[in-house]
Amino acid sequence: MQEGPLEVIVVDSGSEDTTRDIVRGYERRYDFIHLYISGGTRGAGRNFGIRKAKGEAVSFIDGDAIANPFWLKSLREALQRGDIVAGHTIQIGYQAFEELERVELIVESTDVTYPSTNLAYPKSILNAIGGFDEWFVTAEDIDLNIRAVRAGHAIAFRADAIVYHRTRGSTYDFLRQAFWNGAGRKQLTLKHGALWSRYRPVRMLQQRTSFWSLLRLSSALLGYLGYKLFGKPLPS
Repeated sequence: MQEGPLEVIVVDSGSEDTTRDIVRGYERRYDFIHLYISGGTRGAGRNFGIRKAKGEAVSFIDGDAIANPFWLKSLREALQRGDIVAGHTIQIGYQAFEELERVELIVESTDVTYPSTNLAYPKSILNAIGGFDEWFVTAEDIDLNIRAVRAGHAIAFRADAIVYHRTRGSTYDFLRQAFWNGAGRKQLTLKHGALWSRYRPVRMLQQRTSFWSLLRLSSALLGYLGYKLFGKPLPS
C-alpha cells in the first residue's frame, strides 16, 4: 500500500483477461480506486486518466509494473523540489532482457527517455504542454519529455522511487516491442527533426553488446524503416 493521500485511476483499453474484474473488486473496497474503459493509443489512455485525476500531480505506472511501497512517497517529496520526477525502473523477468540497457536521448542536456511507467508530472505542466500526443504508437513519453524540457522544465531523477517492470515473456513479444519502439523513434524524427546527434555515441558503444542487444537493434531498425515507408504522416 502506498502512502496517501492518493487516487488510483485505472484506464483499461480493451483488456481480454480478468483485469476489469480484479480492479472492480478493489473499487468496491476502496473509494479512491476508479476504473474507466477508454480505447485508443497509450497517449489517449493517459490523457483520459489525466482529465479524471483530481490531484495537483499525476504519477504514471503501467499494468505490467510493480511499485515499491515507498514509490509515491519518494515521488511526492521530489515533486516539492522540482518540476518533473523520473523514478528508478528495474527490469525483472528473463535475465537476457533484464540486462539490456536503455538507449539515452539527450535534449537540453537532459535524458528524455525516462519511461512513463515511472514518471510524475504536475498537472499544470501537463496542461501547459498539451499532455501526451495521441498520434504516437509508442515513444509518446519521450515526446512528452522533449516538449517539457524545451519549455524550460527540469526532470529530476529519484533513485528510491522504484518500480519493477516485467520484461517481455517470449522472444516474439520482445521483438514486437523492439519493432514498435523503432517505429516510435521514427515518429519522433518526423515531429522533432533529426535526433541522431542527440544520442550519446560513446555511451552507446560502452554498453555491453550481446546477441539480444543486436537482435533488439535489428528489430528496431525494421520498425524505424517500416514506419518511414508505411506509417501515418504527422497530422497537420
